[in-house]
Amino acid sequence: MAASALLRLLSPSSPASLHARATRRRHPRAVVRCSSPSPASLDLPLLSFQPAEVLIPSECKTLHLYEARYLALLEEALYRKNNSFVHFVLDPVVSGSPKASFAVRHGCLVQIESVERLDIGALVSIRGVCRVNIINLLQMEPYLRGDVSPIMDISSESIELGLRISKLRESMCNLHSLQMKLKVPEDEPLQTNIKASLLWSEKEIFEEYNEGFIPALPERLSFAAYQTVSGMSEAELLSLQKYKIQAMDSTNTLERLNSGIEYVEHNIGMIAARLAIQNI
Repeated sequence: MAASALLRLLSPSSPASLHARATRRRHPRAVVRCSSPSPASLDLPLLSFQPAEVLIPSECKTLHLYEARYLALLEEALYRKNNSFVHFVLDPVVSGSPKASFAVRHGCLVQIESVERLDIGALVSIRGVCRVNIINLLQMEPYLRGDVSPIMDISSESIELGLRISKLRESMCNLHSLQMKLKVPEDEPLQTNIKASLLWSEKEIFEEYNEGFIPALPERLSFAAYQTVSGMSEAELLSLQKYKIQAMDSTNTLERLNSGIEYVEHNIGMIAARLAIQNI
């Protein structure tokens, strides 16, 4: 692909060799908040995904990386970029051009939480940290690299915001407790996504990240609600994806908190119904 086309729409080759695996529980490391001035941008490796694979702050997933270019990206992230890279989505663009074009959307700075080396490639557990905007492409080969800047909610504080945060915490804890009672097949993902995301969001200190790339507590918590739970159908996973996209597009913390509470309460009802059937 010509460099001009890539600079216009940032359209690398297909990311088909990246496979998201079931999320495994990981306990976040003890971390230290950096006190240096907030940078306007960070120079980081960029990893592209299909539109159905949006990653949000607080979310964890495991990738199987095995192509040489992606393993090179992993080494760069681990040893020169403070265990960080950017997960972003390429959306097809409808245009009059006969060539396929893609637009960059939903960038998320991620932290590498663990790496398991395999005979072929590596399993890499990542967690979303902050929404980012890719402002400049610096490198195309062997992997993408670019300057990214943080995207944050519009700051606001109110009694209602505090009340909704408390309500979301309570609902998420109730959902976690309910789904831990479900009997599920051994090959299903662990039932700890919601709890792990809540714990990550409530951390007070963060390692190796400038403050400018760490969302405020209310914003972090507002993303934590949108996690998978046991036994989701294809339709329910599609609904979750829509919630995640809306969450990434919004800059209103209270709006996202209210939507998250609605989503968690729906899942509480769903899990309660499955428990009732299970206990018959």
